[in-house]
Amino acid sequence: VETSGDTQTQFKRDKLSESIKEFEAIIKPKEDSRIVFLGTPQVEQSIYNKLQERGYKIRYWTARYPSEKQLKSYGSNLAPVIANTWEHELVGKATDPQRFDEKDLLEREASYGRIGFNMQFQLDTTLSDLDRYPLKLKDLVVLNLNPTNAPEKVVWASSPELQWNDLPNVGLQGDAYFRPMQTQGDWIDYTGCVMSIDPSGKGKDETSYCVTKFLNGNIFILDAGGFSAGYTEHVLSKLTQIAKKNKVNKILIEENFGQGMFEALLQPYLKKEYKCTTELVRQTTNKHRRILDTLEPLISQHRIIVDANVIKNDYEGTNELYPPEQALKYQLFYQISRLQKGANTLAQDDRIDAMQIACQYWQKQLAKDQDQAYRDRKDDMLNAELEKYYGTGNNDNSWIKL
Repeated sequence: VETSGDTQTQFKRDKLSESIKEFEAIIKPKEDSRIVFLGTPQVEQSIYNKLQERGYKIRYWTARYPSEKQLKSYGSNLAPVIANTWEHELVGKATDPQRFDEKDLLEREASYGRIGFNMQFQLDTTLSDLDRYPLKLKDLVVLNLNPTNAPEKVVWASSPELQWNDLPNVGLQGDAYFRPMQTQGDWIDYTGCVMSIDPSGKGKDETSYCVTKFLNGNIFILDAGGFSAGYTEHVLSKLTQIAKKNKVNKILIEENFGQGMFEALLQPYLKKEYKCTTELVRQTTNKHRRILDTLEPLISQHRIIVDANVIKNDYEGTNELYPPEQALKYQLFYQISRLQKGANTLAQDDRIDAMQIACQYWQKQLAKDQDQAYRDRKDDMLNAELEKYYGTGNNDNSWIKL
């Protein structure tokens, strides 16, 4: 009953959990009647975990002999054919070499990533150490943003009444999106806008982009997405249109692939449709560590504010672009919630990489605290009113001393 399509969001998981209760209502009340679920966990909050709470007996047939830690999590539910033959020397070895030999399992682990492999082949969905997922969607501020201006100060909170219930939530169990508790001051123009592009590399990589604007120490995400078509005319034209629509001041392009080739390909479209400065960005450190080093402090301090439409389009647009079993891995907010410390566990990381490039650009300006910026502007407005009322007088503004 559990597929990659019907478990992508918390709403879908709750709906599936309720739907399968119908089986218990229609089964014939006989002693030999039973309901059997045969499946593989697709997400950490698998429905198969809840079945045990409803009184179902569970059996795990793992592809490898589990570790001692996994043995404890399986308890008495590990299939006897595996549990009765388990030894320390067999940990990590294939339980059924005729189906999956060790070489095949290594290849699949490299393809799925550690978490995906543990779910698909070890049937292990335990998340006892949630700290390995440092980026939480609940630490983002989600707001209906204006393309030209934003509130001077945004106050984050995570009260239940502020939760967005109509946005697709692909985060872990208990994670959610929240509106700000309040906004203060006027809505004023952004002080800058950059668009970052991570050109596609090899294989299934995307050409991803992220449009960010800046105001009073906060980063506002106005648009984000990706294209599977590489460097085609369609992709280059669409990126130019996105830059034009958002009135981007500068386009940041990762140069790791092609030594600036993508910039050269994009320039003719920019000259024709929207003249804009471009800048090449070279990344040298480990990708996932670099992403975490940039995004973790920003998200935990609630400095990143996301337009609600970005979340909706990231989910719906990606599902239109890829089959259900692949779409989730390409979504930006799935990548944010599943990024781990010190491990390359994301099968796809292009969109979060583009987001990191844009956020890193603004780090130099983040020293400007939004509270101080708010107070400074209030002082400037007061001085302007006083000057208008009293007149400028002497150049030394001696009236201020009175």
